[in-house]
Amino acid sequence: MKEIELKQPKNGLLVLCLLVALYFGAVAGCIFGGIKADDGTVTWWFILSLVWLCIGWVPAFGLKIVGPQEAIVLTLFGKYIGTIKESGFYFVNPFCATVNPAAKTRLNQSGDVDSSKPAILSRDLLQQQNTLSKKISLKAMTLNNSRQKINDCLGNPVEIGIAVIWRVVDTAKAVFEVDNFKEYLSLQCDSAVRNIVRLYPYDVAPGIDTTGDGIADEGSLRGSSEVVAGRIRDEIQAKVAGAGLEIQEARITYLAYAPEIAAVMLQRQQASAIIDARKMIVDGAVGMVEMALERLSENHTVELDEERKAAMVSNLLVVLCGNRDAQPVVNSGSLY
Repeated sequence: MKEIELKQPKNGLLVLCLLVALYFGAVAGCIFGGIKADDGTVTWWFILSLVWLCIGWVPAFGLKIVGPQEAIVLTLFGKYIGTIKESGFYFVNPFCATVNPAAKTRLNQSGDVDSSKPAILSRDLLQQQNTLSKKISLKAMTLNNSRQKINDCLGNPVEIGIAVIWRVVDTAKAVFEVDNFKEYLSLQCDSAVRNIVRLYPYDVAPGIDTTGDGIADEGSLRGSSEVVAGRIRDEIQAKVAGAGLEIQEARITYLAYAPEIAAVMLQRQQASAIIDARKMIVDGAVGMVEMALERLSENHTVELDEERKAAMVSNLLVVLCGNRDAQPVVNSGSLY
């Protein structure tokens, strides 16, 4: 369905003043008509005044206030007639109904949660407000979707949460193409996160193709968060475009191993760090031993046979690679 933007004249204030004046006139007409009725004469304007007092409130339903970055979708007896997006005070057909199927939907997002008040009280107040107001917000809103437990490409369960910045760009599609555009967006966010996360390992793993080009790469959830968030955004946008929604940005707000394997993975990371540190220490120790032997040979400081060189290398490696400070033994006798 194509959106029709109405360019209504902002005549709401004029109509309101006219309605108030007519009501005052009707009250005055009833008063003076009652005086005439005492003489046995019923005037036509007395009858009109009574009729207006009974049904004069009906045109008031046509008064609509539209704030900045808000829109109202109007239907007349079930037929879509257009959308008013420009802020102002309007008068429309009083039999037109404003439609917003997502007005009562509560999601963990901006515009639906008021942190300054208790949760139960805030929810009740917002529900009462949305019961009376069917306006659709055109502002950029932030949806904090609930954390999900998903298996990565290696089968490890991870927990991930995302924040999606979105806005309504086509009110007709948002209202009429889907049953509830807020719930539809939340469901598509869950689906997109699952589809993308299962393509990546949590940490860089060898032989994993995350781009689908058949070549192994170093993509991971932890190291390529910007790329992963971009793919999630594109996935969501492709799914909600038909609902008149625009996804401006998606960000990963929480990422961690699931609790059942978090301790094991921490030990694995610690072991990898210890191994890497040991490799660096051994490489440095071997270089220092080689440098010591070369310097002794160049300066002819001490002539060592192969057996003595092996003993010296062993002692130096023990001293340089050990976790504790060495306890030297002083040789006060001959070298041999």
